[in-house]
Amino acid sequence: MADFHDVRFPAAVSFGATGGPEWRNEIVPLTSGFEQRNARWSQSRRHYDAGTGLRSLADLEEVMAFFEARRGSLHAFRFRDPFDHLSGKSGMPIAATDQMLGLGDGHNGVFQLIKRYGEHVRPITKVEKDSVRVAVAGIEHKEAIDFVVELISGKIIFQPGKIPKQGAAVSAGFSFDVPARFDTDRLMISLRSFSAGDIPSIPIIEVKA
Repeated sequence: MADFHDVRFPAAVSFGATGGPEWRNEIVPLTSGFEQRNARWSQSRRHYDAGTGLRSLADLEEVMAFFEARRGSLHAFRFRDPFDHLSGKSGMPIAATDQMLGLGDGHNGVFQLIKRYGEHVRPITKVEKDSVRVAVAGIEHKEAIDFVVELISGKIIFQPGKIPKQGAAVSAGFSFDVPARFDTDRLMISLRSFSAGDIPSIPIIEVKA
């Protein structure tokens, strides 16, 4: 049975990967010369080629072992997006005020981690352990004492007695991975070609998990 393996694809290889987000839209030309554009997806989906991140035979062996352990495309895993894995800007330290999660109402103690891209809001899951910082009304709170983090779902759960009061702004900073799987069930690799600089393709695609 397919499930999610809470392990990360070799990070050194993923940081050399190529890829990015894809949207699926429908564009319908009208007889008036205008066009109608409809979004078929509410969230983008990311595609990568990890082959460009291979630098040595040791990298190749590690990726092949990882591929075998996931049984090809069967099991999903964590993938570190080299371009987008922080709540704030690259090169800046994580801050508890990076992303606004919502306002307290005195009753709700669960907040979903999100990342904003202008007006677009992306739910964040697969958070990195010990990376989450949370603030309420601009005051940073302490994990385990004031709140706990569900690393798989990306939910912040405030402890009893620590639930944000009515109107209090709840914000967070964090680093995260993309839930992904191999987009192939076969790796075609030649040691001679690899040694000569021929980079194998290792397609990886985001999964909604």
